[in-house]
Amino acid sequence: MASLQDQLLQAGMVDKKKAKQIAQQKKKQAKQQAKQQPKGSQVINETREQAKKSIEDKKAKGQASNLARQKESDIKAINAQIKQLITLNTISRKDGEIPFQFVDNKKIKKIYLNKSQQSCVVSGRLAIVKLEQAYELVPAAVADKINQRDDRTVVLQNTKNETSIADNSTASSSEDDPYADFVVPDDLMW
Repeated sequence: MASLQDQLLQAGMVDKKKAKQIAQQKKKQAKQQAKQQPKGSQVINETREQAKKSIEDKKAKGQASNLARQKESDIKAINAQIKQLITLNTISRKDGEIPFQFVDNKKIKKIYLNKSQQSCVVSGRLAIVKLEQAYELVPAAVADKINQRDDRTVVLQNTKNETSIADNSTASSSEDDPYADFVVPDDLMW
């Protein structure tokens, strides 16, 4: 089978010069297209996209790990601050003779205090905090600072609530209260 060009030449519709010019133009166009779009350009674009995607993934992973490390360092710094607050403001319990019981994680714990420390804990001027596995006494202001950083460290901090005391006195003075004759002491130990 002859090509279309050969058929046109035989029919006399196109001469040889014109056929050569058309063939040369086709070759030039093919070369220009090849230069403009090199071989494997799609492969190169796909590899570039994959490389960009992997770089973005690495950045995201790096940011996530940096955030996790930052949180860990913040937690360590807060724990160090709490430990420093407790060690600097601990009140000595050397001469404690009176057992004082309190609840920590649904377990009853006991420390020994002297009379003035006991009354201060009951009134809310002192608080009991947990430092590692030991319990310490600190002033209420320090306990408030510790509570701002970590509320699990402060084990017992009584608050002065004068309105509740007034409510209890009016409730106990009511006529229909069967226990009105029995007064509960403030320093009751359980």
